[in-house]
Amino acid sequence: MRSERGIPPTSPAVNVEALHGHLNGKHRLSPLETPVKVLGINALFHDPAAALVLDGRTVAAAEEERFTRRKHGHRPVPFAAWELPEQAARWCLAEAGLEVTDLDAVTYSYDVGLARPAADLGLHDPWDHLRQTYAREAPGFLATALPGLDPAQVRFVPHHVAHAASSALAAPYVGDDEPVDVLVLDGRGECASHLAGTYHHGRLTVHHTQELPHSLGLLYEDLTDHLGFLRSSDEYKVMAMASYGEPRFLDELRRRVRAGEDGGFVTERIDWQTLAKRVEPGQEWSREHADLAASVQTRLEEVLLDLARWLRARTGNRRLTLAGGVALNCVANTVLHEDSGYDEVWVQPAAGDAGTSLGGALHAAAQAGDALVPMAGADLGRRWTEEEIERQLRTARVPYDRPDDIAAAAAECLAADGVVAWFQGRSEFGPRALGHRSLLAHPGRRENLERLNDVKGREQFRPVAPMVLLDRASGIFSRGPLPSPYMLFVHDVAPPVA
Repeated sequence: MRSERGIPPTSPAVNVEALHGHLNGKHRLSPLETPVKVLGINALFHDPAAALVLDGRTVAAAEEERFTRRKHGHRPVPFAAWELPEQAARWCLAEAGLEVTDLDAVTYSYDVGLARPAADLGLHDPWDHLRQTYAREAPGFLATALPGLDPAQVRFVPHHVAHAASSALAAPYVGDDEPVDVLVLDGRGECASHLAGTYHHGRLTVHHTQELPHSLGLLYEDLTDHLGFLRSSDEYKVMAMASYGEPRFLDELRRRVRAGEDGGFVTERIDWQTLAKRVEPGQEWSREHADLAASVQTRLEEVLLDLARWLRARTGNRRLTLAGGVALNCVANTVLHEDSGYDEVWVQPAAGDAGTSLGGALHAAAQAGDALVPMAGADLGRRWTEEEIERQLRTARVPYDRPDDIAAAAAECLAADGVVAWFQGRSEFGPRALGHRSLLAHPGRRENLERLNDVKGREQFRPVAPMVLLDRASGIFSRGPLPSPYMLFVHDVAPPVA
């Protein structure tokens, strides 16, 4: 998907009006006497996932990749848009002991009724009509994948509303009387790439949306592709590369990417080749590529800061929640936490499209009148019993033992410079390994950074995350919020430790 930026955007008021029509119109779930059971589905672009909300509580959520072992589930191309998270959806129901017929609603995080032809949006995506067809027929596809489901139970939730709900309706302060702001930024939804709004008592007021083709997410995707990485997959590698460069192309970026006074922004088309030559397959990246990454990263941070400050000036609220693929940029998140003027910033751990499965379900539950419960953690996926693990080890003929003290055994291995594969509890929902499915190594040996990247088959410029005891964190780290359990912010390290 390419964006022909420079085409004047359609008035954002059109999209805001359409979203408010959705939020207050025929797609609302009528308040019910009993709490609702809602299965949320994301499928159309990438990271297909399912999530289950019961009585306002998130009880299960998982990406399809956890079952199929295909990273991101499928590529974000129209020809794959029909693929549903069938295994993830069945697992969510089984985890809660439910049948499909027990559900009150199934949400699908894209509303084709809000979409317009790609060419009208300034996007070069000649097969997008196929994606729209799949979205339109989603109720029938879901009924086939989940026998017993009535297609009439499927509700379309606008993509960015689902993103917004995944953050604001899952945040630690959901249920408080105080309103909370939300910013959504990604590649694209039906016809926009951004939403700025406020939630109060479970209801969303949309202040602004940015119409396509202007998109900070697509800008970053274009750069990812130019630097030789996989578009709509490897953007986090660009963020890491940026730390090795200097933003010497920033003046050019500021001319072509800028925030407006109305809460939106412009992303003009950039000829990347004039700034740094394209990295072809098999080629190594150079300093000029790192400088280009640093320039785009810095400009992204500046524009995000403008958007957040505009929203806070409009609402006066203290709390900001973030979602959308751009919200996985932990460096930019930290800038917002430090300089936006908000007292608190919270980011949905599954901020990418997978999280819209949860957001769609939370949105429907809120509309039905359920009292929502904050998301307790990112460990919402599959779990394995001791017996199941042992059975798999025996089948694979892998030797094993049972230490009396597993923590002591792991510490002994790490102290001897071993690498520990730590597998505990339920798997994480979202792209980050957060201690449930993690590789651990001795942090006191600098060479272990290279070693872990070799073990994982990663580029050597990629970072790894530290893990410390909570009561020690404030003495080791500054800048960014603490605690920081989801790997969504960066922190400065105190000099004695650094």
